[in-house]
Amino acid sequence: MRVPRLVGLMAVDARESARAHGLLLEAPDRPDLRRTVVDHVVRQYPQPGVEVPRGSLVHVWFDFGEGDGGGGVREPRAPLPPGGLPRELEEPREPAAPRAAVLSLP
Repeated sequence: MRVPRLVGLMAVDARESARAHGLLLEAPDRPDLRRTVVDHVVRQYPQPGVEVPRGSLVHVWFDFGEGDGGGGVREPRAPLPPGGLPRELEEPREPAAPRAAVLSLP
């Protein structure tokens, strides 16, 4: 039996996929795995595609460990991309006063 890819799945879908493949799911960072629903799997062990016996335990994690992964701050980028002058937006102006509608009679 090959381990399915669980990374990227929500907890509820990962549990269902593991069950459908005859595998057991365990999450070291979520002792309440049965109550976890919408969190997404970020790591798994064994890796997808590995042959394991039916009923094997697959470990999944929903949080990156300390110092692992995460988005972090990506802007501003340094160094700046080459070429061109940096542009600045003009200061916003006061909105124009509404004009009165002029109706003319025929």
